[in-house]
Amino acid sequence: MARSVYTVAQVNAYIKNMFTQDYMLQALFVKGEVSNCKYHSSGHIYFTLKDQKGALNCVMFAGNRKGLDFRMQDGQQVIVGGTVDVYERDGKYQLYARQIALDGAGALYERYEQLKRELEELGMFAQEYKKPIPRFIRTLGVVTADTGAAVRDIIQIATRRNPYVQILLYPAIVQGEQAPESIIRGIRALERQGVDVMIVGRGGGSIEDLWAFNDRAVAQAVFDCPVPVISAVGHETDTTIIDFVSDLRAPTPSAAAELAVYDIRQLTDAMENAAQRLGKGMQRQLAQERARTDNYKLRLRAAGPQSRLRERRTYLIQLEEKLQRGMESAIQEKRHRMALYIEQMKGLSPLHKLSSGYSYVTDGEGSAVRSVEGVQPGQTVTIHVTDGRIKARVTDRERASYPAKRPC
Repeated sequence: MARSVYTVAQVNAYIKNMFTQDYMLQALFVKGEVSNCKYHSSGHIYFTLKDQKGALNCVMFAGNRKGLDFRMQDGQQVIVGGTVDVYERDGKYQLYARQIALDGAGALYERYEQLKRELEELGMFAQEYKKPIPRFIRTLGVVTADTGAAVRDIIQIATRRNPYVQILLYPAIVQGEQAPESIIRGIRALERQGVDVMIVGRGGGSIEDLWAFNDRAVAQAVFDCPVPVISAVGHETDTTIIDFVSDLRAPTPSAAAELAVYDIRQLTDAMENAAQRLGKGMQRQLAQERARTDNYKLRLRAAGPQSRLRERRTYLIQLEEKLQRGMESAIQEKRHRMALYIEQMKGLSPLHKLSSGYSYVTDGEGSAVRSVEGVQPGQTVTIHVTDGRIKARVTDRERASYPAKRPC
């Protein structure tokens, strides 16, 4: 039995031809919720339409965006008009959108824009009315549902950043007809409790889910609240009226907790660094003061009476030593001179002459006999020698002449 075998491209081309011949698929409108919406850098918009039973891939090329008067976001209910066709290369079909309109939520969006314009004209968005968020708080008020990820994220992050902060939760209704009044009661209740900062918000959702935070009365309550209010509604792409009225907008509830509660670890690190800098600064200052004190001590010692007395004593000691050296030098010189005199006297001393073999004679009266005329025969004389005297009697005398001493 013969059978036909086709290529993948042939099958995809056949299916594409079937889609092309189906008139209904060339111009139809599809209603659904937007998800996985991505704005490509080329200008194309890729998204998925889904409902409870299925999903449909969609694309709007940049050339067809002229009629799109709002920014598409996940969760929006829209009606997309276009053509369902097959992309042959991948064998996938998708809706090529030519026009997109908000479904149901479109009316809410118009009300949102109108209220936004009114409140902005009243000055409720003005920066001068924004209250600063305290850097360090003791009590944190939270107005949100007591169930869900938002409150868990806020409590978890706030506790991790500073476990000493007291968190007061007002379990408000955040969706439905009763939500605006419940949110207002929560704001006023926490205001009476005297919290330092208040977070008002909820998790993400569609514009209908978040509509309570677009209520005029809720916006007025946030504006009138004397406590700084941080709005934290939905995801980062969600924007509500209280985001403009509040003192600070957080993109998510988790981010709101980070903005409201200062990380105590940063404070601890900053205090430790400051303590180290202070300690080093004190050490430097003390070292400078010690050096200055030592300098003053030296100057005081130099200028004080004790220093002058020491100087005078030192000067006196130097004078005493100089005098002593002068006296010793003078004595030494005198001794040397005396030794010379002694040697000279030795040359003149009779005893010295006697020790050399000479002697001298004195008469009876003790006068030296210098000439033969000084004695007479029979006269007694004394002869002085080196070891004594000799008594003698003159028996005779005789004159003699000696040659004169030649000059040297």
